[in-house]
Amino acid sequence: MEEKIPHLSLHVNEDDINAGAARVLAAIRPHWGRRVDFKLLTDGITNKLVGCRGEEGETVLVRVYGNKTDLLIDRKAETRNILLLSRLRLAPSLYATFENGLAYEYVPGCTLSPTMAKNPKIAHLVASHMGKLHKVQVPDISNPQPLLWPKIRNFLDLVPEQFSDITKNERYHKIGAPTKMQLEQEFSFLQRNLSKEKCPIVFCHNDLLLGNVIYNSEKDQVTFIDYEYANYNYQAFDIANHFLEFAGVENVDYGNYPTREFQIFWLGCYLNEFQPDASQSQLELLLNQVDKFTLASHLFWGIWALIQTEHSDIAFDFLGYAVIRFNEYFKKKEQLENLN
Repeated sequence: MEEKIPHLSLHVNEDDINAGAARVLAAIRPHWGRRVDFKLLTDGITNKLVGCRGEEGETVLVRVYGNKTDLLIDRKAETRNILLLSRLRLAPSLYATFENGLAYEYVPGCTLSPTMAKNPKIAHLVASHMGKLHKVQVPDISNPQPLLWPKIRNFLDLVPEQFSDITKNERYHKIGAPTKMQLEQEFSFLQRNLSKEKCPIVFCHNDLLLGNVIYNSEKDQVTFIDYEYANYNYQAFDIANHFLEFAGVENVDYGNYPTREFQIFWLGCYLNEFQPDASQSQLELLLNQVDKFTLASHLFWGIWALIQTEHSDIAFDFLGYAVIRFNEYFKKKEQLENLN
């Protein structure tokens, strides 16, 4: 029997998030009353998140979606995925959805830093957890297809020919960033070449930045959060995307990208969970595929950032971030072409 989660017909104003969160709590935690502590938390660069702590000690998280993010994310699929994964103990419990967000379980712990992510003990936990996630089977999907190509296609269709803010247009052209036509060409190039890779299609997180991994030192375990983009995709994309997120988002530093030695260690931990009988040659094949799929991650999030440049109300330099990802894309593409 499918689990029913309450949907609240209310909209939370981003400029008065505590008052909106209080209305959500009145519906799902009516016994709390008004004595609630609210704390605005960081939640990546897409949404706003507030922690709500009641007198009895329970904390509920209320996440408010960023402006126009419904253009990018299938919210029904997100809810379905969270319910499925929480039943498997791979995601926090979902308490309710509302018009522009959701309320869910608080998981104690801290998000990862690049140093923590490279700690062998924590890396082993993350790799094993991703291995578990990649074994998930979504009911009623017998022939899964990768999210990557239709989602990039969707993103490209949403990229404006011109930004509504003229200063952003001038800056973008001055930087010499790729035009929409060039991005279309790169998309075709990637789809043509990466589709040839015999890479497994598995259920992926697709956005495993370090801020989406919670480490609990007392229990010595990790939890993945924010399954907005979760869907079937190429195994190597999810891993490559996670490795690239070692560089961070606010102050991007690709010097933090994992070394080959670390990647081999991480993939070994991952395969011990995902495919215990994997051979050394299979590990090396996956290592090679991960390297190639870094291109897809750069293009994916670079195009995503252009859409955010047009629509997001969050104070973040999305345009600058897009340019960083595109620059890394072309640098990596040249390296791979030279190898070939």
